[in-house]
Amino acid sequence: MEPSIRTRDGEPLLLREATADDWPAIGPFFHTVMAAGETFTFPTDLPEDEAPGWWLLPPPDRTIVAVTPSGAIAGTAKMNRNHRGNASHIASASYLVDPAHGGRGIGRALCAYSIEWARAEGYRAMQFNAVVATNVHAIRLYESLGFTIIGTLPEGFHHPTEGYVGLHIMHRPLLP
Repeated sequence: MEPSIRTRDGEPLLLREATADDWPAIGPFFHTVMAAGETFTFPTDLPEDEAPGWWLLPPPDRTIVAVTPSGAIAGTAKMNRNHRGNASHIASASYLVDPAHGGRGIGRALCAYSIEWARAEGYRAMQFNAVVATNVHAIRLYESLGFTIIGTLPEGFHHPTEGYVGLHIMHRPLLP
């Protein structure tokens, strides 16, 4: 059975594996967010033919979509090992919400789901490597779900309007 989550207003969203067939729905909001250059370290001019490879991860990593009752993809998350080898016990994740569905708690629900996924997969912790310091909504969300800032790379991100700002490394243990 596929899991479901709910938006802040109670609307159910089905979570399922993302496929290449989902890219036409993901691609427009993926490119909008990347082109803005405010929250991801991805190239702002990522060519369309390369973009799916940056987001749709093969197993054992995972990419999911959150689907509304009408069938629209409202958001997506990619979940992966943060490193390989002797550091492969630490998970990471990234989240994208279609701006048309923003402010409804979809990002929170995706993040909470990814924490449970990582725990179920046996990861010992989650680490976000590059949370832009000006992305205060994401930082507040992650902190509310148990993440802490464990370090900041000064001027690690060139924000299009704020100039050089820090990149936070955020961590959350998963063991009881």
